Amino acid sequence: MRAAAVFPTERRLAVVEDFPEPKIARPTDVKLRILSVGVCGTDREIASFVYGTPPEGYDYLVLGHEALGEVVETGSEAAGLFAPGDLGIPMVRIPCSDPNCAACRADRQDHCETLQYREHGIMRLHGFMTEYVVVDAKFLAPVPRALGRDAVLVEPMTIAEKAFIQVDHIAARLPWKSQRRAVVVGAGPVGLLGAMALRLRGYEVVVYSLERAPNPASGIVEAVGGRYVSSQDESTEQFAAKEGPFDLVYEAAGAPTAAFEVLKSMGPNGIFVLTGVPGRHGNVEFDTHGIMLNMVLKNQCLLGTVNAGRDAFDLAVADLMKIQSQWPGVLDRIVTGRHKLENFAEPVLRPTGIKNVVDL
Repeated sequence: MRAAAVFPTERRLAVVEDFPEPKIARPTDVKLRILSVGVCGTDREIASFVYGTPPEGYDYLVLGHEALGEVVETGSEAAGLFAPGDLGIPMVRIPCSDPNCAACRADRQDHCETLQYREHGIMRLHGFMTEYVVVDAKFLAPVPRALGRDAVLVEPMTIAEKAFIQVDHIAARLPWKSQRRAVVVGAGPVGLLGAMALRLRGYEVVVYSLERAPNPASGIVEAVGGRYVSSQDESTEQFAAKEGPFDLVYEAAGAPTAAFEVLKSMGPNGIFVLTGVPGRHGNVEFDTHGIMLNMVLKNQCLLGTVNAGRDAFDLAVADLMKIQSQWPGVLDRIVTGRHKLENFAEPVLRPTGIKNVVDL
């Protein structure tokens, strides 16, 4: 069986031709034939040897954590949940084994307290960029056939869904509904999907990103009723002064300077969501005094979020179905490159367009 892997010690990428095919071993197991795997910035960081930990006993790590699979076999207990031919999205993170971790024991490994979780294609677990995988039915989200190839976007969509679940909890502290104005920082897949999720929720949305319009991302933003502003046309200071105040800032670029400058545009009782993991580009300077003053005097909240629970996966599937219905064809415009497994290194090392996918 073939698998796309990174060899950290040797600092190379290669297709492993003899990767062992997994077998059903437990009653709750489900075997999937992998159809497509999305490539994201995490894969590029791992392929740059910044991080990424192979499973014990292996000198390589199979990449891929944004997968769409088709069920080919189930264990006896999983048979009532999945059947051959069903589509599913395997979850990325597996709970830690610490009996005292309340989050993992409650199946909320996305909030793991020990940080000893494992993640497919990232940390101590092989990923999904291979022909077959076996996962526990508990960590497999069902997908309707009608979603089709767009289902490969479920996992990146969960980033927004988990964030907005928490935003709703935080916003419930107010005895009234605030105005719904949001800015999305970054026009990559996570930013665009976040903008779509916000539009479904009735937000007025502005996407603030680097590239000048018109471009493919700005076209997508406009297609769902949002506005697009380039940082080349308006500095963060100009943007904040002109476009603010916002009730919600959704950061999806991993760019600290832009993120904390845009934070200044947040209004009273606003919520700032950080989803981007910044690269290692040294220190940046920003106005800590002004940010702290605003957050205290305006009752603002700062929220960091990573990974997702089953509730976010189910919401992602439901919202992608709504997007397909409300804005036909717009999801297809996010996936701008499809590649074969033998060419997996190309989108990992030299990505082009908005979103690249490896089709198996």
